Amino acid sequence: MTVSANPSAKQPAGSPSVTTTRMKAGERREQILRAATETFGKYGYYGSSTAQVAAAAGVSQPYVVRTFGSKEQLFLEVIQRALTLLMNAFRDAVADTASPIPLDNRLGLAYVNQLSEHGTLLSLMHGFILGREPVIGTAGRAGFMEVYRYLRDEAGFSVPEVQNFLAQGMLINTMIGLRMTDDFETDVDVRELMECAFPNKLDLVRAVAAADSLDTSDSE
Repeated sequence: MTVSANPSAKQPAGSPSVTTTRMKAGERREQILRAATETFGKYGYYGSSTAQVAAAAGVSQPYVVRTFGSKEQLFLEVIQRALTLLMNAFRDAVADTASPIPLDNRLGLAYVNQLSEHGTLLSLMHGFILGREPVIGTAGRAGFMEVYRYLRDEAGFSVPEVQNFLAQGMLINTMIGLRMTDDFETDVDVRELMECAFPNKLDLVRAVAAADSLDTSDSE
């Protein structure tokens, strides 16, 4: 909606009305969650702060705390948002029965496509390795098992097929977290591994990594 930039101030006669666009609370919340997803994805839970998230979102740190309560609660919402995006992508892939692409490949492509949402996969990864944290660990285990049960019960994978799919996902996350793309041009073994892991999405992986490198250099 639009509101007067200063509703109490009188405008000079004949001057145009000065207005500004005020972001709705839900849109602002989503903006913060996107910024938090990128921040946690880059720096992890312990390496991130609400001040960093606020700066990335273009809001004040107190506003982030008022909205989410604590860094822990913000991280939990980031994890839930990332899981929701992933599960929706999986459901769309399963529903696309007209596609000539086999189901396991469709699901794999849906997983890798999450890279377009910067930080989504890595923030989930950070959540999955914080099992010792009482609240985050419980949420991480629940999210991981939600994926497992969906692949087994809805996608129709056997238990060994789910295990293989999840293992490939962890390998992808590891390579992304290690920034293996940095050595793609100079190490033939890195190129070989990445071409095997991302047969159809290597350009996307490298583009996302390049954008991330640019963002990092701009922030220094």
